[in-house]
Amino acid sequence: MIEPMGKTEDTQPLLVVDDLSVAFQMQALKKTVVHNVSFDLYAGETLALVGESGSGKSVTALSVLQLLNPAQVSYPSGSILFKGEELIGADKYTLKRVRGDRIGMIFQEPMTSLNPLHTVEKQINEVLLLHKGLDKDAAHERTLELLNLVGLDQVSERLQAYPHQLSGGQRQRVMIAMALANEPDILIADEPTTALDVTVQAQILTLLAELQQRLGLAVLLITHDLTVVRNVAHRVCVMRDGVIHETGDTQSVFDSPQHAYTRELLEAEPSGGAPVVDSHGKIIIEAQDLKVWFPIKRGFFRRTVGHVKAVDGVSLKLEVGETLGVVGESGSGKTTLAQALLRLIPSEGVINFDGQKISGLNGKELKPLRQNMQVVFQDPYGSLSPRMSVGSIILEGLHAHGLSEGDDADHAKAAGVLEQVGLESDAINRYPHEFSGGQRQRIAVARAMILQPKLLMLDEPTSALDRAVQVQMIELLRELQVQHGLSYLFISHDLKVVKAMANRIIVMKSGKCVETGDAQAVFDDPQHPYTRELLTAAYTTKA
Repeated sequence: MIEPMGKTEDTQPLLVVDDLSVAFQMQALKKTVVHNVSFDLYAGETLALVGESGSGKSVTALSVLQLLNPAQVSYPSGSILFKGEELIGADKYTLKRVRGDRIGMIFQEPMTSLNPLHTVEKQINEVLLLHKGLDKDAAHERTLELLNLVGLDQVSERLQAYPHQLSGGQRQRVMIAMALANEPDILIADEPTTALDVTVQAQILTLLAELQQRLGLAVLLITHDLTVVRNVAHRVCVMRDGVIHETGDTQSVFDSPQHAYTRELLEAEPSGGAPVVDSHGKIIIEAQDLKVWFPIKRGFFRRTVGHVKAVDGVSLKLEVGETLGVVGESGSGKTTLAQALLRLIPSEGVINFDGQKISGLNGKELKPLRQNMQVVFQDPYGSLSPRMSVGSIILEGLHAHGLSEGDDADHAKAAGVLEQVGLESDAINRYPHEFSGGQRQRIAVARAMILQPKLLMLDEPTSALDRAVQVQMIELLRELQVQHGLSYLFISHDLKVVKAMANRIIVMKSGKCVETGDAQAVFDDPQHPYTRELLTAAYTTKA
Protein backbone atom coordinates (compact mmCIF):
# COMPACT_ATOMS: atom_id res chain seq x y z
CA MET A 1 0.00 0.00 0.00
CA ILE A 2 1.35 3.40 -1.04
CA GLU A 3 1.50 5.84 1.84
CA PRO A 4 -0.53 8.98 1.05
CA MET A 5 1.68 11.97 0.29
CA GLY A 6 2.28 14.11 3.35
CA LYS A 7 0.45 11.84 5.79
CA THR A 8 2.44 11.49 9.00
CA GLU A 9 1.56 11.24 12.65
CA ASP A 10 1.65 15.04 12.93
CA THR A 11 -0.24 15.80 9.71
CA GLN A 12 -3.75 17.15 9.94
CA PRO A 13 -6.37 15.88 7.47
CA LEU A 14 -7.65 18.27 4.79
CA LEU A 15 -11.22 17.07 5.26
CA VAL A 16 -12.93 15.70 8.36
CA VAL A 17 -16.51 14.38 8.21
CA ASP A 18 -17.65 13.59 11.73
CA ASP A 19 -20.92 11.89 12.76
CA LEU A 20 -22.74 13.26 9.69
CA SER A 21 -26.44 12.60 9.25
CA VAL A 22 -28.43 13.93 6.28
CA ALA A 23 -32.23 14.12 6.16
CA PHE A 24 -34.57 14.97 3.28
CA GLN A 25 -37.96 16.60 3.70
CA MET A 26 -40.34 14.60 1.48
CA GLN A 27 -43.76 16.26 1.54
CA ALA A 28 -44.92 15.78 5.15
CA LEU A 29 -42.22 13.23 6.01
CA LYS A 30 -38.59 13.66 6.93
CA LYS A 31 -36.35 10.79 5.91
CA THR A 32 -32.76 10.36 7.08
CA VAL A 33 -30.68 8.91 4.22
CA VAL A 34 -27.18 9.20 5.72
CA HIS A 35 -26.64 8.02 9.31
CA ASN A 36 -23.72 9.12 11.50
CA VAL A 37 -21.02 8.86 8.82
CA SER A 38 -17.43 9.66 9.79
CA PHE A 39 -14.18 9.68 7.79
CA ASP A 40 -11.16 11.88 7.11
CA LEU A 41 -9.09 12.61 4.01
CA TYR A 42 -5.39 13.55 3.80
CA ALA A 43 -3.30 15.31 1.15
CA GLY A 44 -2.17 12.92 -1.57
CA GLU A 45 -4.65 10.25 -0.52
CA THR A 46 -7.52 8.59 -2.38
CA LEU A 47 -10.43 7.54 -0.18
CA ALA A 48 -13.14 5.52 -1.93
CA LEU A 49 -16.80 5.43 -0.90
CA VAL A 50 -18.30 2.27 -2.39
CA GLY A 51 -21.72 0.71 -2.21
CA GLU A 52 -24.86 -0.01 -4.18
CA SER A 53 -26.99 2.65 -5.86
CA GLY A 54 -28.97 4.58 -3.26
CA SER A 55 -26.52 3.79 -0.45
CA GLY A 56 -25.88 7.48 0.27
CA LYS A 57 -22.48 7.87 -1.41
CA SER A 58 -23.39 10.83 -3.63
CA VAL A 59 -25.48 12.51 -0.92
CA THR A 60 -22.45 12.41 1.37
CA ALA A 61 -20.20 13.85 -1.33
CA LEU A 62 -22.64 16.63 -2.26
CA SER A 63 -22.98 17.53 1.41
CA VAL A 64 -19.27 18.33 1.60
CA LEU A 65 -19.78 21.29 -0.75
CA GLN A 66 -23.28 22.01 0.55
CA LEU A 67 -24.75 21.47 -2.90
CA LEU A 68 -28.01 19.90 -1.75
CA ASN A 69 -31.12 22.10 -1.73
CA PRO A 70 -31.21 23.75 1.74
CA ALA A 71 -35.01 23.96 1.54
CA GLN A 72 -35.23 20.16 1.41
CA VAL A 73 -32.16 19.03 3.35
CA SER A 74 -31.17 19.24 6.99
CA TYR A 75 -28.24 17.88 9.01
CA PRO A 76 -29.56 16.41 12.29
CA SER A 77 -26.01 15.77 13.46
CA GLY A 78 -22.41 16.09 12.43
CA SER A 79 -19.70 18.37 11.15
CA ILE A 80 -17.76 18.83 7.89
CA LEU A 81 -14.40 20.55 8.33
CA PHE A 82 -12.17 21.65 5.44
CA LYS A 83 -8.76 22.67 6.76
CA GLY A 84 -10.44 23.24 10.11
CA GLU A 85 -13.22 25.44 8.69
CA GLU A 86 -16.84 24.35 9.17
CA LEU A 87 -18.78 23.98 5.90
CA ILE A 88 -22.19 23.05 7.26
CA GLY A 89 -24.06 26.33 7.51
CA ALA A 90 -21.15 28.33 6.05
CA ASP A 91 -22.00 31.67 4.42
CA LYS A 92 -22.12 32.03 0.63
CA TYR A 93 -18.76 33.83 0.45
CA THR A 94 -16.98 30.96 2.19
CA LEU A 95 -18.67 28.39 -0.03
CA LYS A 96 -17.87 30.39 -3.18
CA ARG A 97 -14.20 30.47 -2.19
CA VAL A 98 -14.14 26.71 -1.61
CA ARG A 99 -16.36 25.42 -4.42
CA GLY A 100 -14.60 24.79 -7.70
CA ASP A 101 -11.37 26.35 -6.43
CA ARG A 102 -10.06 24.52 -3.35
CA ILE A 103 -12.47 21.61 -3.75
CA GLY A 104 -13.34 20.52 -7.29
CA MET A 105 -16.04 18.06 -8.22
CA ILE A 106 -16.65 15.69 -11.11
CA PHE A 107 -20.38 14.97 -11.23
CA GLN A 108 -21.88 11.59 -12.10
CA GLU A 109 -23.96 12.81 -15.05
CA PRO A 110 -22.02 15.26 -17.25
CA MET A 111 -24.94 15.96 -19.60
CA THR A 112 -26.97 17.49 -16.77
CA SER A 113 -23.94 19.23 -15.23
CA LEU A 114 -22.75 21.01 -18.38
CA ASN A 115 -24.63 24.04 -19.69
CA PRO A 116 -26.30 23.02 -22.98
CA LEU A 117 -26.20 26.62 -24.26
CA HIS A 118 -22.44 27.17 -23.86
CA THR A 119 -19.50 25.76 -25.79
CA VAL A 120 -16.85 23.58 -24.19
CA GLU A 121 -14.31 26.42 -24.25
CA LYS A 122 -16.67 28.93 -22.65
CA GLN A 123 -17.53 26.60 -19.78
CA ILE A 124 -13.91 25.81 -18.90
CA ASN A 125 -12.85 29.42 -19.42
CA GLU A 126 -15.51 30.54 -16.96
CA VAL A 127 -13.84 28.53 -14.19
CA LEU A 128 -10.42 30.01 -14.99
CA LEU A 129 -11.69 33.58 -15.29
CA LEU A 130 -13.70 33.40 -12.07
CA HIS A 131 -11.10 31.79 -9.80
CA LYS A 132 -7.75 32.47 -11.47
CA GLY A 133 -8.36 35.86 -13.04
CA LEU A 134 -6.70 34.81 -16.33
CA ASP A 135 -7.15 36.91 -19.44
CA LYS A 136 -8.89 35.47 -22.51
CA ASP A 137 -5.72 34.31 -24.29
CA ALA A 138 -4.24 32.67 -21.20
CA ALA A 139 -7.56 30.95 -20.44
CA HIS A 140 -7.69 29.65 -24.02
CA GLU A 141 -4.20 28.13 -23.75
CA ARG A 142 -4.95 26.60 -20.36
CA THR A 143 -8.19 25.10 -21.71
CA LEU A 144 -6.31 23.48 -24.58
CA GLU A 145 -3.76 22.08 -22.12
CA LEU A 146 -6.45 20.64 -19.85
CA LEU A 147 -8.40 18.99 -22.66
CA ASN A 148 -5.21 17.41 -23.98
CA LEU A 149 -4.41 16.16 -20.48
CA VAL A 150 -7.73 14.35 -20.16
CA GLY A 151 -7.34 12.70 -23.57
CA LEU A 152 -10.03 14.49 -25.60
CA ASP A 153 -9.45 13.93 -29.30
CA GLN A 154 -9.45 16.71 -31.93
CA VAL A 155 -9.21 19.31 -29.16
CA SER A 156 -9.08 22.41 -31.37
CA GLU A 157 -12.32 21.34 -33.08
CA ARG A 158 -14.04 20.39 -29.81
CA LEU A 159 -13.55 23.83 -28.24
CA GLN A 160 -16.56 25.25 -30.06
CA ALA A 161 -18.68 22.13 -29.63
CA TYR A 162 -21.76 22.04 -27.39
CA PRO A 163 -22.36 19.21 -24.89
CA HIS A 164 -24.98 17.47 -27.06
CA GLN A 165 -22.40 17.19 -29.85
CA LEU A 166 -20.09 15.05 -27.70
CA SER A 167 -20.33 11.42 -26.68
CA GLY A 168 -20.93 10.46 -23.04
CA GLY A 169 -17.25 9.75 -22.49
CA GLN A 170 -16.18 12.99 -24.16
CA ARG A 171 -18.56 14.99 -21.93
CA GLN A 172 -17.11 13.28 -18.87
CA ARG A 173 -13.60 14.27 -19.91
CA VAL A 174 -14.71 17.90 -20.24
CA MET A 175 -16.12 17.70 -16.70
CA ILE A 176 -12.82 16.33 -15.42
CA ALA A 177 -10.91 19.15 -17.15
CA MET A 178 -13.17 21.73 -15.48
CA ALA A 179 -12.71 20.14 -12.06
CA LEU A 180 -8.91 20.14 -12.41
CA ALA A 181 -8.67 23.64 -13.91
CA ASN A 182 -7.73 25.37 -10.64
CA GLU A 183 -5.54 22.56 -9.29
CA PRO A 184 -7.70 22.09 -6.18
CA ASP A 185 -6.63 20.63 -2.83
CA ILE A 186 -9.44 18.07 -2.94
CA LEU A 187 -11.15 16.48 -5.91
CA ILE A 188 -14.52 14.84 -5.30
CA ALA A 189 -14.99 12.35 -8.12
CA ASP A 190 -18.53 10.96 -8.33
CA GLU A 191 -18.30 7.98 -10.70
CA PRO A 192 -15.61 9.76 -12.80
CA THR A 193 -14.95 6.84 -15.16
CA THR A 194 -18.47 5.42 -15.50
CA ALA A 195 -18.97 6.77 -19.04
CA LEU A 196 -15.45 5.99 -20.24
CA ASP A 197 -14.16 3.01 -22.17
CA VAL A 198 -11.48 0.93 -20.51
CA THR A 199 -8.51 2.45 -22.37
CA VAL A 200 -9.51 6.04 -21.58
CA GLN A 201 -10.43 4.99 -18.03
CA ALA A 202 -6.84 3.86 -17.57
CA GLN A 203 -5.59 7.19 -18.96
CA ILE A 204 -7.81 9.20 -16.59
CA LEU A 205 -6.81 7.17 -13.54
CA THR A 206 -3.14 7.55 -14.48
CA LEU A 207 -3.67 11.31 -14.88
CA LEU A 208 -5.29 11.60 -11.44
CA ALA A 209 -2.42 9.61 -9.90
CA GLU A 210 0.14 11.91 -11.52
CA LEU A 211 -1.68 15.00 -10.26
CA GLN A 212 -1.75 13.52 -6.78
CA GLN A 213 2.01 13.09 -6.83
CA ARG A 214 2.66 16.55 -8.24
CA LEU A 215 0.11 18.57 -6.27
CA GLY A 216 -0.59 16.49 -3.19
CA LEU A 217 -4.17 16.29 -4.47
CA ALA A 218 -6.62 14.45 -2.21
CA VAL A 219 -9.35 12.47 -3.97
CA LEU A 220 -12.71 11.45 -2.54
CA LEU A 221 -13.76 8.76 -5.02
CA ILE A 222 -17.39 7.66 -5.23
CA THR A 223 -17.74 4.55 -7.35
CA HIS A 224 -19.29 1.13 -7.73
CA ASP A 225 -16.36 -0.13 -9.83
CA LEU A 226 -14.31 -2.26 -7.46
CA THR A 227 -11.55 -2.73 -10.03
CA VAL A 228 -10.99 1.03 -10.03
CA VAL A 229 -11.03 1.09 -6.23
CA ARG A 230 -8.46 -1.67 -5.97
CA ASN A 231 -6.15 0.07 -8.45
CA VAL A 232 -6.21 3.63 -7.09
CA ALA A 233 -7.59 3.89 -3.55
CA HIS A 234 -5.49 3.99 -0.38
CA ARG A 235 -8.49 3.47 1.90
CA VAL A 236 -12.10 2.43 1.36
CA CYS A 237 -15.41 2.97 3.16
CA VAL A 238 -18.22 0.54 2.32
CA MET A 239 -21.70 2.09 2.53
CA ARG A 240 -25.16 0.59 2.54
CA ASP A 241 -28.47 2.23 3.46
CA GLY A 242 -26.66 5.41 4.48
CA VAL A 243 -24.34 3.67 6.95
CA ILE A 244 -20.61 2.94 6.69
CA HIS A 245 -20.39 -0.77 7.52
CA GLU A 246 -16.67 -1.26 6.98
CA THR A 247 -13.61 0.94 6.56
CA GLY A 248 -9.90 0.27 6.26
CA ASP A 249 -6.94 0.27 3.93
CA THR A 250 -7.89 -1.08 0.51
CA GLN A 251 -5.66 -4.14 0.51
CA SER A 252 -6.99 -5.34 3.86
CA VAL A 253 -10.63 -4.80 2.92
CA PHE A 254 -10.23 -6.66 -0.37
CA ASP A 255 -8.13 -9.50 1.05
CA SER A 256 -10.05 -9.98 4.30
CA PRO A 257 -13.49 -8.32 4.27
CA GLN A 258 -15.13 -8.31 7.68
CA HIS A 259 -18.74 -7.40 6.85
CA ALA A 260 -21.12 -9.69 4.95
CA TYR A 261 -22.13 -6.89 2.56
CA THR A 262 -18.49 -6.21 1.65
CA ARG A 263 -18.08 -9.88 0.81
CA GLU A 264 -21.26 -9.73 -1.28
CA LEU A 265 -19.89 -6.78 -3.28
CA LEU A 266 -16.53 -8.44 -3.87
CA GLU A 267 -18.13 -11.69 -5.01
CA ALA A 268 -20.54 -9.97 -7.41
CA GLU A 269 -19.08 -10.36 -10.89
CA PRO A 270 -20.80 -10.84 -14.25
CA SER A 271 -20.43 -14.48 -15.24
CA GLY A 272 -21.73 -17.01 -17.70
CA GLY A 273 -22.59 -16.21 -21.27
CA ALA A 274 -25.44 -15.31 -23.57
CA PRO A 275 -28.39 -17.71 -24.00
CA VAL A 276 -28.03 -20.14 -26.89
CA VAL A 277 -29.74 -18.77 -29.98
CA ASP A 278 -32.17 -20.96 -31.92
CA SER A 279 -33.40 -18.49 -34.54
CA HIS A 280 -33.14 -20.85 -37.52
CA GLY A 281 -31.23 -18.06 -39.22
CA LYS A 282 -34.06 -15.51 -39.03
CA ILE A 283 -32.71 -11.96 -39.06
CA ILE A 284 -34.34 -9.22 -36.97
CA ILE A 285 -32.18 -6.36 -38.29
CA GLU A 286 -29.35 -5.99 -40.78
CA ALA A 287 -27.46 -3.14 -42.43
CA GLN A 288 -25.27 -2.89 -45.49
CA ASP A 289 -22.62 -0.20 -45.97
CA LEU A 290 -24.17 2.08 -43.33
CA LYS A 291 -22.76 5.62 -43.21
CA VAL A 292 -23.40 8.60 -40.96
CA TRP A 293 -21.31 11.60 -41.97
CA PHE A 294 -21.69 14.97 -40.27
CA PRO A 295 -20.66 17.99 -42.39
CA ILE A 296 -17.99 20.40 -41.15
CA LYS A 297 -19.02 23.91 -42.19
CA ARG A 298 -16.82 26.99 -42.07
CA GLY A 299 -16.69 30.52 -43.35
CA PHE A 300 -19.27 33.26 -43.77
CA PHE A 301 -21.35 31.18 -46.19
CA ARG A 302 -21.04 28.04 -44.04
CA ARG A 303 -19.65 25.94 -46.85
CA THR A 304 -18.99 22.26 -46.21
CA VAL A 305 -15.22 21.76 -46.03
CA GLY A 306 -15.18 18.18 -44.79
CA HIS A 307 -17.04 15.53 -42.83
CA VAL A 308 -16.87 13.82 -39.46
CA LYS A 309 -17.28 10.16 -40.39
CA ALA A 310 -19.08 8.94 -37.27
CA VAL A 311 -20.06 5.67 -38.99
CA ASP A 312 -18.19 4.79 -42.15
CA GLY A 313 -19.36 1.81 -44.18
CA VAL A 314 -20.46 -0.63 -41.46
CA SER A 315 -22.36 -3.82 -42.33
CA LEU A 316 -23.92 -6.15 -39.75
CA LYS A 317 -26.80 -8.47 -38.97
CA LEU A 318 -28.59 -9.49 -35.78
CA GLU A 319 -30.58 -12.71 -35.47
CA VAL A 320 -33.81 -13.18 -33.56
CA GLY A 321 -33.04 -13.87 -29.88
CA GLU A 322 -29.38 -12.94 -30.30
CA THR A 323 -27.28 -10.31 -28.53
CA LEU A 324 -24.80 -8.33 -30.61
CA GLY A 325 -22.28 -6.52 -28.42
CA VAL A 326 -20.92 -3.25 -29.81
CA VAL A 327 -17.67 -2.19 -28.15
CA GLY A 328 -15.08 0.51 -28.71
CA GLU A 329 -13.73 3.71 -27.21
CA SER A 330 -15.84 6.82 -26.59
CA GLY A 331 -16.50 8.60 -29.87
CA SER A 332 -15.88 5.45 -31.93
CA GLY A 333 -19.40 5.56 -33.36
CA LYS A 334 -21.13 2.90 -31.21
CA THR A 335 -24.17 4.96 -30.23
CA THR A 336 -24.38 6.68 -33.64
CA LEU A 337 -24.43 3.26 -35.31
CA ALA A 338 -27.28 2.07 -33.08
CA GLN A 339 -29.29 5.26 -33.59
CA ALA A 340 -28.88 4.96 -37.35
CA LEU A 341 -30.03 1.33 -37.31
CA LEU A 342 -33.22 2.34 -35.49
CA ARG A 343 -33.72 5.28 -37.88
CA LEU A 344 -33.38 7.83 -35.08
CA ILE A 345 -30.87 9.82 -37.16
CA PRO A 346 -30.39 10.13 -40.96
CA SER A 347 -27.97 7.74 -42.61
CA GLU A 348 -26.91 6.26 -45.94
CA GLY A 349 -27.05 2.56 -46.74
CA VAL A 350 -29.64 -0.21 -46.58
CA ILE A 351 -31.41 -1.16 -43.32
CA ASN A 352 -33.88 -4.06 -43.05
CA PHE A 353 -35.94 -4.68 -39.90
CA ASP A 354 -37.94 -7.87 -39.39
CA GLY A 355 -37.92 -8.60 -43.13
CA GLN A 356 -38.91 -5.08 -44.17
CA LYS A 357 -36.69 -2.42 -45.70
CA ILE A 358 -36.92 0.62 -43.44
CA SER A 359 -34.09 2.80 -44.75
CA GLY A 360 -36.48 4.62 -47.10
CA LEU A 361 -39.48 5.00 -44.77
CA ASN A 362 -40.64 8.36 -43.43
CA GLY A 363 -41.63 9.05 -39.82
CA LYS A 364 -45.30 8.21 -40.30
CA GLU A 365 -44.46 4.91 -41.98
CA LEU A 366 -41.97 4.04 -39.22
CA LYS A 367 -44.33 4.69 -36.30
CA PRO A 368 -46.12 1.28 -36.38
CA LEU A 369 -42.69 -0.38 -36.15
CA ARG A 370 -41.50 1.65 -33.16
CA GLN A 371 -43.25 -0.56 -30.61
CA ASN A 372 -40.99 -3.42 -31.69
CA MET A 373 -37.73 -1.45 -31.52
CA GLN A 374 -37.11 0.23 -28.18
CA VAL A 375 -34.14 2.03 -26.62
CA VAL A 376 -32.53 2.36 -23.22
CA PHE A 377 -30.30 5.42 -23.45
CA GLN A 378 -26.92 5.91 -21.78
CA ASP A 379 -27.99 8.91 -19.69
CA PRO A 380 -31.18 8.01 -17.82
CA TYR A 381 -31.57 11.44 -16.23
CA GLY A 382 -31.46 13.18 -19.60
CA SER A 383 -33.94 10.74 -21.16
CA LEU A 384 -36.51 10.84 -18.35
CA SER A 385 -38.76 13.89 -18.15
CA PRO A 386 -38.28 15.59 -14.75
CA ARG A 387 -41.88 16.84 -14.88
CA MET A 388 -43.48 13.41 -15.24
CA SER A 389 -44.01 10.81 -12.55
CA VAL A 390 -42.40 7.42 -12.99
CA GLY A 391 -45.80 5.89 -13.75
CA SER A 392 -46.49 8.45 -16.49
CA ILE A 393 -43.02 7.90 -17.99
CA ILE A 394 -43.46 4.13 -18.15
CA LEU A 395 -47.00 4.31 -19.55
CA GLU A 396 -46.23 6.97 -22.15
CA GLY A 397 -45.35 4.33 -24.75
CA LEU A 398 -48.60 2.44 -24.23
CA HIS A 399 -50.60 5.60 -24.78
CA ALA A 400 -48.55 6.65 -27.82
CA HIS A 401 -49.17 3.30 -29.52
CA GLY A 402 -52.83 3.05 -28.52
CA LEU A 403 -52.22 0.06 -26.23
CA SER A 404 -53.79 1.45 -23.06
CA GLU A 405 -56.32 -0.86 -21.39
CA GLY A 406 -57.64 1.59 -18.80
CA ASP A 407 -56.16 3.16 -15.70
CA ASP A 408 -56.35 0.13 -13.41
CA ALA A 409 -54.88 -2.30 -15.93
CA ASP A 410 -52.16 0.17 -16.96
CA HIS A 411 -51.27 0.81 -13.33
CA ALA A 412 -50.91 -2.92 -12.70
CA LYS A 413 -48.68 -3.30 -15.78
CA ALA A 414 -46.44 -0.43 -14.68
CA ALA A 415 -46.17 -1.84 -11.15
CA GLY A 416 -45.30 -5.27 -12.52
CA VAL A 417 -42.55 -4.06 -14.81
CA LEU A 418 -41.06 -1.94 -12.02
CA GLU A 419 -40.84 -4.98 -9.78
CA GLN A 420 -39.22 -6.91 -12.65
CA VAL A 421 -36.37 -4.41 -12.79
CA GLY A 422 -35.87 -4.37 -9.02
CA LEU A 423 -37.87 -1.33 -7.90
CA GLU A 424 -40.78 -1.06 -5.50
CA SER A 425 -44.20 -0.64 -7.10
CA ASP A 426 -44.83 2.54 -5.09
CA ALA A 427 -42.14 4.24 -7.21
CA ILE A 428 -44.96 4.91 -9.70
CA ASN A 429 -45.95 8.11 -7.91
CA ARG A 430 -42.44 9.52 -7.49
CA TYR A 431 -40.27 11.60 -9.85
CA PRO A 432 -36.87 10.88 -11.46
CA HIS A 433 -34.93 13.32 -9.25
CA GLU A 434 -35.91 11.27 -6.20
CA PHE A 435 -33.87 8.27 -7.41
CA SER A 436 -30.19 7.46 -7.65
CA GLY A 437 -28.49 7.10 -11.04
CA GLY A 438 -28.78 3.32 -11.00
CA GLN A 439 -32.45 3.43 -10.02
CA ARG A 440 -33.18 5.86 -12.86
CA GLN A 441 -31.55 3.45 -15.31
CA ARG A 442 -33.85 0.70 -14.13
CA ILE A 443 -36.83 3.00 -14.73
CA ALA A 444 -35.57 3.51 -18.29
CA VAL A 445 -35.38 -0.28 -18.78
CA ALA A 446 -38.93 -0.65 -17.44
CA ARG A 447 -40.20 2.02 -19.84
CA ALA A 448 -38.80 0.08 -22.80
CA MET A 449 -39.85 -3.38 -21.64
CA ILE A 450 -43.52 -2.56 -21.01
CA LEU A 451 -44.06 -2.54 -24.80
CA GLN A 452 -42.57 -6.03 -25.15
CA PRO A 453 -40.41 -5.13 -28.16
CA LYS A 454 -38.68 -7.55 -30.54
CA LEU A 455 -35.46 -5.52 -30.57
CA LEU A 456 -34.02 -3.59 -27.66
CA MET A 457 -31.08 -1.25 -28.12
CA LEU A 458 -29.23 -1.02 -24.79
CA ASP A 459 -26.80 1.90 -24.67
CA GLU A 460 -24.58 1.37 -21.60
CA PRO A 461 -27.53 -0.04 -19.61
CA THR A 462 -25.41 -1.14 -16.64
CA SER A 463 -22.85 1.69 -16.52
CA ALA A 464 -24.64 3.47 -13.66
CA LEU A 465 -25.16 0.30 -11.62
CA ASP A 466 -22.98 -1.22 -8.93
CA ARG A 467 -21.67 -4.73 -9.55
CA ALA A 468 -24.29 -6.48 -7.42
CA VAL A 469 -27.14 -4.80 -9.31
CA GLN A 470 -25.33 -5.32 -12.63
CA VAL A 471 -25.45 -9.07 -12.02
CA GLN A 472 -29.16 -8.85 -11.24
CA MET A 473 -29.81 -6.77 -14.36
CA ILE A 474 -27.86 -9.16 -16.57
CA GLU A 475 -29.88 -12.09 -15.20
CA LEU A 476 -33.11 -10.16 -15.80
CA LEU A 477 -32.16 -9.34 -19.40
CA ARG A 478 -31.23 -12.96 -20.04
CA GLU A 479 -34.56 -14.18 -18.63
CA LEU A 480 -36.54 -11.69 -20.71
CA GLN A 481 -34.58 -12.68 -23.80
CA VAL A 482 -35.38 -16.36 -23.36
CA GLN A 483 -39.05 -15.77 -22.45
CA HIS A 484 -39.83 -13.37 -25.30
CA GLY A 485 -37.24 -14.17 -27.96
CA LEU A 486 -35.82 -10.66 -27.62
CA SER A 487 -32.89 -9.43 -29.67
CA TYR A 488 -30.42 -7.05 -28.04
CA LEU A 489 -28.09 -4.53 -29.60
CA PHE A 490 -25.85 -4.14 -26.55
CA ILE A 491 -23.49 -1.14 -26.41
CA SER A 492 -20.99 -1.07 -23.58
CA HIS A 493 -17.42 -0.19 -22.67
CA ASP A 494 -17.49 -2.79 -19.87
CA LEU A 495 -16.09 -5.89 -21.57
CA LYS A 496 -16.88 -8.12 -18.59
CA VAL A 497 -20.56 -7.28 -19.01
CA VAL A 498 -20.36 -7.71 -22.79
CA LYS A 499 -18.76 -11.14 -22.34
CA ALA A 500 -21.64 -12.16 -20.07
CA MET A 501 -24.31 -10.91 -22.50
CA ALA A 502 -23.20 -11.13 -26.14
CA ASN A 503 -23.38 -13.97 -28.66
CA ARG A 504 -21.39 -11.96 -31.18
CA ILE A 505 -19.26 -8.82 -31.00
CA ILE A 506 -18.50 -5.93 -33.31
CA VAL A 507 -15.49 -3.77 -32.41
CA MET A 508 -15.69 -0.12 -33.51
CA LYS A 509 -12.84 2.36 -33.93
CA SER A 510 -13.10 5.78 -35.62
CA GLY A 511 -16.43 4.92 -37.22
CA LYS A 512 -15.29 1.63 -38.74
CA CYS A 513 -15.73 -2.00 -37.78
CA VAL A 514 -12.21 -3.34 -37.15
CA GLU A 515 -13.24 -6.81 -35.95
CA THR A 516 -16.38 -8.89 -35.65
CA GLY A 517 -17.14 -12.48 -34.78
CA ASP A 518 -18.37 -14.96 -32.19
CA ALA A 519 -17.98 -13.40 -28.72
CA GLN A 520 -16.01 -16.25 -27.20
CA ALA A 521 -13.66 -16.38 -30.19
CA VAL A 522 -12.99 -12.65 -30.04
CA PHE A 523 -12.26 -12.78 -26.32
CA ASP A 524 -10.06 -15.87 -26.60
CA ASP A 525 -8.16 -14.93 -29.75
CA PRO A 526 -8.57 -11.27 -30.81
CA GLN A 527 -7.21 -10.59 -34.29
CA HIS A 528 -6.94 -6.79 -34.39
CA PRO A 529 -4.36 -4.87 -32.29
CA TYR A 530 -7.05 -2.48 -31.05
CA THR A 531 -9.20 -5.37 -29.79
CA ARG A 532 -6.19 -6.74 -27.94
CA GLU A 533 -5.59 -3.29 -26.44
CA LEU A 534 -9.19 -3.12 -25.16
CA LEU A 535 -9.03 -6.58 -23.62
CA THR A 536 -5.69 -5.89 -21.97
CA ALA A 537 -7.03 -2.68 -20.40
CA ALA A 538 -10.19 -4.43 -19.20
CA TYR A 539 -8.59 -7.48 -17.59
CA THR A 540 -5.28 -6.18 -16.30
CA THR A 541 -5.30 -5.33 -12.58
CA LYS A 542 -2.47 -3.25 -11.20
CA ALA A 543 -0.61 -4.54 -8.21
